[in-house]
Amino acid sequence: MDERYEFEPEDFGTEDFEQSGLDNEALYLERLNGADLYFEVVGPEDEESGDKPTLLYLHGGPGYNALTFRDLVGERLSAYRVIYLDQRGGGRSGPLDDTEQGSDALDLDTLTADVEAVREFLEIDKITPIGHGFGALIALEYARRFPMHTNRVVCINPWVHFPDLALTLLEEASARRSVKLDDPSAEVKAAAPEGQHPQVGAARIEAAFGLINARDLLNALHFKDAPSRMRLEFSDVEGQLMGGAEVQQALVNQGLWEFEYPPFLTEIKRQIYVIAGTHDATSYPAQVQWVEDLADAEVTLLDAGHYPWLDDEDEFVEALEEALTR
Repeated sequence: MDERYEFEPEDFGTEDFEQSGLDNEALYLERLNGADLYFEVVGPEDEESGDKPTLLYLHGGPGYNALTFRDLVGERLSAYRVIYLDQRGGGRSGPLDDTEQGSDALDLDTLTADVEAVREFLEIDKITPIGHGFGALIALEYARRFPMHTNRVVCINPWVHFPDLALTLLEEASARRSVKLDDPSAEVKAAAPEGQHPQVGAARIEAAFGLINARDLLNALHFKDAPSRMRLEFSDVEGQLMGGAEVQQALVNQGLWEFEYPPFLTEIKRQIYVIAGTHDATSYPAQVQWVEDLADAEVTLLDAGHYPWLDDEDEFVEALEEALTR
Protein backbone atom coordinates (compact mmCIF):
# COMPACT_ATOMS: atom_id res chain seq x y z
CA MET A 1 0.00 0.00 0.00
CA ASP A 2 1.22 3.52 -0.80
CA GLU A 3 2.50 5.23 2.35
CA ARG A 4 0.15 8.17 1.77
CA TYR A 5 -2.97 6.16 2.55
CA GLU A 6 -4.23 5.46 6.04
CA PHE A 7 -7.01 3.24 4.72
CA GLU A 8 -7.72 0.79 1.95
CA PRO A 9 -10.70 1.47 -0.35
CA GLU A 10 -12.32 -1.83 0.57
CA ASP A 11 -12.30 -0.81 4.24
CA PHE A 12 -15.21 1.53 3.58
CA GLY A 13 -18.58 1.06 1.99
CA THR A 14 -20.68 4.06 1.07
CA GLU A 15 -23.12 3.18 3.83
CA ASP A 16 -20.29 3.55 6.39
CA PHE A 17 -18.44 6.45 4.87
CA GLU A 18 -21.03 8.74 3.36
CA GLN A 19 -21.97 10.87 6.35
CA SER A 20 -19.22 12.81 8.05
CA GLY A 21 -21.22 13.93 11.05
CA LEU A 22 -21.19 17.56 9.94
CA ASP A 23 -24.19 19.39 8.54
CA ASN A 24 -24.39 19.53 4.75
CA GLU A 25 -21.32 17.35 4.26
CA ALA A 26 -20.87 13.87 2.81
CA LEU A 27 -17.67 11.94 2.17
CA TYR A 28 -17.37 9.31 -0.53
CA LEU A 29 -14.88 6.67 -1.60
CA GLU A 30 -16.43 5.10 -4.69
CA ARG A 31 -15.30 2.77 -7.46
CA LEU A 32 -16.04 4.93 -10.52
CA ASN A 33 -14.63 4.67 -14.04
CA GLY A 34 -12.32 1.87 -12.91
CA ALA A 35 -10.73 3.78 -10.02
CA ASP A 36 -11.30 4.35 -6.31
CA LEU A 37 -12.17 8.04 -6.20
CA TYR A 38 -12.40 10.04 -2.99
CA PHE A 39 -14.57 13.15 -2.97
CA GLU A 40 -16.40 15.34 -0.50
CA VAL A 41 -19.66 17.16 -1.11
CA VAL A 42 -20.10 20.19 1.10
CA GLY A 43 -22.72 22.91 1.33
CA PRO A 44 -26.45 23.36 0.80
CA GLU A 45 -28.50 21.14 -1.45
CA ASP A 46 -29.70 22.61 -4.74
CA GLU A 47 -33.04 23.74 -3.36
CA GLU A 48 -31.28 25.51 -0.46
CA SER A 49 -28.59 27.27 -2.52
CA GLY A 50 -30.99 29.20 -4.75
CA ASP A 51 -29.43 30.13 -8.06
CA LYS A 52 -25.87 29.35 -6.98
CA PRO A 53 -24.16 26.69 -9.13
CA THR A 54 -22.64 23.45 -7.88
CA LEU A 55 -18.86 23.78 -7.98
CA LEU A 56 -16.35 20.98 -8.59
CA TYR A 57 -12.80 21.78 -7.56
CA LEU A 58 -9.96 20.21 -9.58
CA HIS A 59 -6.57 20.46 -7.90
CA GLY A 60 -3.24 20.72 -9.65
CA GLY A 61 -0.01 18.88 -9.10
CA PRO A 62 -0.53 16.68 -10.96
CA GLY A 63 -1.21 14.19 -8.19
CA TYR A 64 -1.90 16.70 -5.41
CA ASN A 65 -5.19 16.81 -3.44
CA ALA A 66 -8.27 18.92 -2.78
CA LEU A 67 -7.78 18.96 0.98
CA THR A 68 -5.58 22.03 1.25
CA PHE A 69 -7.87 24.20 -0.89
CA ARG A 70 -10.84 23.23 1.25
CA ASP A 71 -8.79 23.73 4.42
CA LEU A 72 -7.71 27.23 3.43
CA VAL A 73 -10.69 28.51 1.42
CA GLY A 74 -13.63 26.17 2.05
CA GLU A 75 -15.34 28.24 4.74
CA ARG A 76 -15.53 31.19 2.36
CA LEU A 77 -17.52 29.07 -0.12
CA SER A 78 -20.12 27.87 2.38
CA ALA A 79 -23.00 29.38 0.35
CA TYR A 80 -22.17 27.01 -2.52
CA ARG A 81 -22.48 23.28 -2.91
CA VAL A 82 -18.86 22.24 -3.58
CA ILE A 83 -17.45 18.90 -4.68
CA TYR A 84 -13.83 18.46 -3.63
CA LEU A 85 -12.36 15.64 -5.74
CA ASP A 86 -9.02 13.98 -5.18
CA GLN A 87 -8.15 12.93 -8.73
CA ARG A 88 -7.20 9.30 -9.35
CA GLY A 89 -3.88 8.41 -7.80
CA GLY A 90 -3.78 11.62 -5.73
CA GLY A 91 -4.70 12.54 -2.18
CA ARG A 92 -7.11 10.08 -0.59
CA SER A 93 -8.12 8.37 -3.83
CA GLY A 94 -6.74 4.91 -4.48
CA PRO A 95 -3.31 4.46 -6.08
CA LEU A 96 -3.02 4.02 -9.84
CA ASP A 97 -1.87 0.42 -9.37
CA ASP A 98 -5.38 -0.39 -8.17
CA THR A 99 -7.16 1.09 -11.18
CA GLU A 100 -8.43 -0.89 -14.14
CA GLN A 101 -6.31 1.29 -16.42
CA GLY A 102 -3.12 0.62 -14.43
CA SER A 103 -0.22 2.87 -13.49
CA ASP A 104 1.90 2.77 -16.65
CA ALA A 105 0.15 5.69 -18.32
CA LEU A 106 -2.52 8.28 -17.57
CA ASP A 107 -4.17 10.74 -19.91
CA LEU A 108 -6.52 13.71 -20.02
CA ASP A 109 -9.41 11.65 -21.39
CA THR A 110 -9.37 9.37 -18.34
CA LEU A 111 -9.19 12.23 -15.82
CA THR A 112 -12.03 14.01 -17.60
CA ALA A 113 -14.12 10.84 -17.63
CA ASP A 114 -13.57 10.56 -13.87
CA VAL A 115 -15.18 13.97 -13.40
CA GLU A 116 -18.18 12.94 -15.46
CA ALA A 117 -18.45 9.71 -13.46
CA VAL A 118 -18.61 11.70 -10.23
CA ARG A 119 -21.25 14.04 -11.65
CA GLU A 120 -23.36 11.09 -12.80
CA PHE A 121 -22.99 9.33 -9.46
CA LEU A 122 -24.19 12.41 -7.59
CA GLU A 123 -27.01 12.92 -10.12
CA ILE A 124 -26.19 16.59 -10.62
CA ASP A 125 -27.37 18.13 -13.86
CA LYS A 126 -24.71 20.82 -14.26
CA ILE A 127 -21.46 21.74 -12.55
CA THR A 128 -19.04 24.64 -12.66
CA PRO A 129 -15.53 23.14 -12.74
CA ILE A 130 -12.86 25.20 -11.00
CA GLY A 131 -9.42 24.04 -12.11
CA HIS A 132 -6.09 25.08 -10.61
CA GLY A 133 -2.80 24.71 -12.52
CA PHE A 134 -2.88 21.28 -14.17
CA GLY A 135 -6.45 20.92 -12.93
CA ALA A 136 -7.49 23.78 -15.21
CA LEU A 137 -6.68 21.52 -18.15
CA ILE A 138 -9.21 18.97 -16.90
CA ALA A 139 -11.81 21.69 -16.26
CA LEU A 140 -11.43 23.02 -19.80
CA GLU A 141 -11.60 19.58 -21.39
CA TYR A 142 -14.66 18.72 -19.34
CA ALA A 143 -16.42 21.81 -20.68
CA ARG A 144 -15.39 20.91 -24.23
CA ARG A 145 -16.63 17.33 -24.02
CA PHE A 146 -19.65 17.88 -21.78
CA PRO A 147 -21.01 21.36 -22.47
CA MET A 148 -24.53 20.16 -21.62
CA HIS A 149 -23.38 19.53 -18.04
CA THR A 150 -21.22 22.66 -17.66
CA ASN A 151 -22.35 26.10 -16.50
CA ARG A 152 -19.04 27.88 -17.02
CA VAL A 153 -15.37 27.26 -16.29
CA VAL A 154 -13.04 28.96 -13.81
CA CYS A 155 -9.30 28.49 -14.32
CA ILE A 156 -6.80 29.53 -11.66
CA ASN A 157 -3.26 29.95 -13.01
CA PRO A 158 -3.86 27.44 -15.84
CA TRP A 159 -1.32 25.22 -17.62
CA VAL A 160 -2.32 24.39 -21.19
CA HIS A 161 0.85 24.28 -23.34
CA PHE A 162 3.47 22.00 -21.85
CA PRO A 163 6.38 22.48 -24.28
CA ASP A 164 6.04 26.22 -23.60
CA LEU A 165 5.88 25.57 -19.86
CA ALA A 166 9.05 23.49 -20.13
CA LEU A 167 10.75 26.36 -21.97
CA THR A 168 9.69 28.80 -19.25
CA LEU A 169 11.17 26.53 -16.60
CA LEU A 170 14.41 26.19 -18.60
CA GLU A 171 14.65 29.97 -19.07
CA GLU A 172 14.12 30.60 -15.38
CA ALA A 173 16.56 27.89 -14.31
CA SER A 174 19.22 29.26 -16.68
CA ALA A 175 18.73 32.80 -15.39
CA ARG A 176 18.93 31.72 -11.77
CA ARG A 177 22.13 29.76 -12.45
CA SER A 178 23.50 32.68 -14.49
CA VAL A 179 24.15 30.48 -17.50
CA LYS A 180 23.29 31.09 -21.13
CA LEU A 181 19.95 29.66 -22.25
CA ASP A 182 20.56 26.49 -24.26
CA ASP A 183 17.21 25.42 -25.71
CA PRO A 184 17.65 21.85 -27.04
CA SER A 185 14.61 22.09 -29.36
CA ALA A 186 16.53 22.50 -32.63
CA GLU A 187 18.86 19.61 -31.83
CA VAL A 188 15.98 17.36 -30.78
CA LYS A 189 13.98 18.14 -33.92
CA ALA A 190 16.99 17.46 -36.15
CA ALA A 191 17.68 14.12 -34.47
CA ALA A 192 14.10 12.86 -34.48
CA PRO A 193 13.47 10.01 -36.94
CA GLU A 194 11.18 10.81 -39.81
CA GLY A 195 7.56 10.44 -38.84
CA GLN A 196 8.32 10.53 -35.09
CA HIS A 197 7.28 13.47 -32.95
CA PRO A 198 10.37 15.19 -31.50
CA GLN A 199 10.36 15.13 -27.69
CA VAL A 200 11.11 18.83 -27.30
CA GLY A 201 9.24 19.38 -24.05
CA ALA A 202 10.86 16.40 -22.37
CA ALA A 203 14.33 17.57 -23.42
CA ARG A 204 13.66 21.07 -22.11
CA ILE A 205 12.39 19.84 -18.76
CA GLU A 206 15.35 17.49 -18.37
CA ALA A 207 17.71 20.41 -19.01
CA ALA A 208 15.82 22.68 -16.59
CA PHE A 209 15.77 20.18 -13.74
CA GLY A 210 19.41 19.41 -14.44
CA LEU A 211 20.20 23.01 -13.51
CA ILE A 212 17.89 23.27 -10.48
CA ASN A 213 15.94 20.43 -8.90
CA ALA A 214 12.22 20.44 -9.64
CA ARG A 215 10.99 21.34 -6.14
CA ASP A 216 13.32 24.30 -5.70
CA LEU A 217 12.63 25.66 -9.17
CA LEU A 218 8.86 25.41 -8.89
CA ASN A 219 8.91 26.92 -5.39
CA ALA A 220 10.90 29.85 -6.72
CA LEU A 221 8.38 30.46 -9.51
CA HIS A 222 5.15 29.68 -7.67
CA PHE A 223 5.28 31.80 -4.55
CA LYS A 224 5.16 35.54 -4.08
CA ASP A 225 7.07 35.27 -0.81
CA ALA A 226 8.29 32.79 1.80
CA PRO A 227 5.32 33.19 4.20
CA SER A 228 2.93 32.02 1.47
CA ARG A 229 5.04 28.94 0.78
CA MET A 230 5.27 28.14 4.49
CA ARG A 231 1.50 28.46 4.92
CA LEU A 232 0.90 25.90 2.17
CA GLU A 233 3.53 23.55 3.54
CA PHE A 234 1.97 23.76 7.00
CA SER A 235 -1.42 22.82 5.56
CA ASP A 236 0.18 19.92 3.66
CA VAL A 237 1.85 18.63 6.82
CA GLU A 238 -1.39 18.85 8.79
CA GLY A 239 -3.24 16.97 6.06
CA GLN A 240 -0.56 14.25 5.93
CA LEU A 241 -1.17 13.76 2.20
CA MET A 242 2.13 13.60 0.40
CA GLY A 243 3.09 12.10 -2.92
CA GLY A 244 2.09 12.61 -6.52
CA ALA A 245 5.14 11.13 -8.22
CA GLU A 246 3.20 8.08 -9.44
CA VAL A 247 0.61 10.28 -11.18
CA GLN A 248 3.22 12.59 -12.64
CA GLN A 249 5.25 9.71 -14.06
CA ALA A 250 2.15 8.09 -15.58
CA LEU A 251 1.30 11.36 -17.35
CA VAL A 252 4.88 11.79 -18.52
CA ASN A 253 4.78 8.25 -19.92
CA GLN A 254 1.79 9.37 -21.97
CA GLY A 255 3.72 12.37 -23.33
CA LEU A 256 2.68 15.15 -20.95
CA TRP A 257 5.57 17.45 -21.80
CA GLU A 258 4.70 17.34 -25.51
CA PHE A 259 1.01 18.08 -24.97
CA GLU A 260 -0.41 21.24 -26.54
CA TYR A 261 -4.03 21.97 -25.63
CA PRO A 262 -4.48 25.41 -27.30
CA PRO A 263 -6.01 24.03 -30.55
CA PHE A 264 -8.88 22.62 -28.50
CA LEU A 265 -9.60 25.92 -26.75
CA THR A 266 -11.48 27.23 -29.76
CA GLU A 267 -13.98 24.36 -29.44
CA ILE A 268 -15.17 25.25 -25.93
CA LYS A 269 -18.67 26.72 -26.00
CA ARG A 270 -18.94 27.79 -22.37
CA GLN A 271 -17.68 31.06 -20.89
CA ILE A 272 -14.24 30.79 -19.32
CA TYR A 273 -12.95 32.96 -16.49
CA VAL A 274 -9.28 33.04 -15.54
CA ILE A 275 -7.90 34.18 -12.19
CA ALA A 276 -4.16 34.65 -12.49
CA GLY A 277 -1.51 35.56 -9.96
CA THR A 278 1.06 37.76 -11.71
CA HIS A 279 3.88 36.36 -9.55
CA ASP A 280 3.38 32.84 -10.92
CA ALA A 281 5.84 32.62 -13.79
CA THR A 282 4.69 29.09 -14.66
CA SER A 283 1.30 30.41 -15.77
CA TYR A 284 1.47 34.17 -16.24
CA PRO A 285 1.70 35.60 -18.80
CA ALA A 286 2.29 32.87 -21.42
CA GLN A 287 -0.19 30.17 -20.36
CA VAL A 288 -2.90 32.68 -19.45
CA GLN A 289 -2.48 34.36 -22.83
CA TRP A 290 -3.29 31.14 -24.67
CA VAL A 291 -6.63 30.84 -22.87
CA GLU A 292 -7.47 34.51 -23.20
CA ASP A 293 -6.69 34.69 -26.93
CA LEU A 294 -8.12 31.39 -28.14
CA ALA A 295 -11.07 30.90 -25.78
CA ASP A 296 -12.02 34.55 -25.33
CA ALA A 297 -11.61 34.12 -21.58
CA GLU A 298 -12.19 36.95 -19.14
CA VAL A 299 -9.03 37.41 -17.07
CA THR A 300 -8.65 38.84 -13.58
CA LEU A 301 -5.09 39.56 -12.47
CA LEU A 302 -4.11 39.44 -8.81
CA ASP A 303 -0.96 40.51 -6.99
CA ALA A 304 -0.32 36.89 -6.04
CA GLY A 305 1.47 33.66 -6.90
CA HIS A 306 0.38 30.22 -8.08
CA TYR A 307 -1.90 29.79 -5.05
CA PRO A 308 -3.52 33.25 -4.94
CA TRP A 309 -5.62 32.48 -1.87
CA LEU A 310 -2.40 32.26 0.15
CA ASP A 311 -1.39 35.84 -0.64
CA ASP A 312 -4.70 37.67 -0.27
CA GLU A 313 -7.63 35.45 0.59
CA ASP A 314 -10.16 38.28 0.45
CA GLU A 315 -9.03 39.43 -2.97
CA PHE A 316 -9.06 35.88 -4.31
CA VAL A 317 -12.54 35.09 -2.97
CA GLU A 318 -13.84 38.36 -4.39
CA ALA A 319 -12.41 37.48 -7.81
CA LEU A 320 -13.84 33.96 -7.62
CA GLU A 321 -17.27 35.23 -6.60
CA GLU A 322 -17.24 37.63 -9.52
CA ALA A 323 -16.28 34.83 -11.92
CA LEU A 324 -19.14 32.69 -10.61
CA THR A 325 -21.82 35.36 -10.79
CA ARG A 326 -21.04 37.91 -13.50
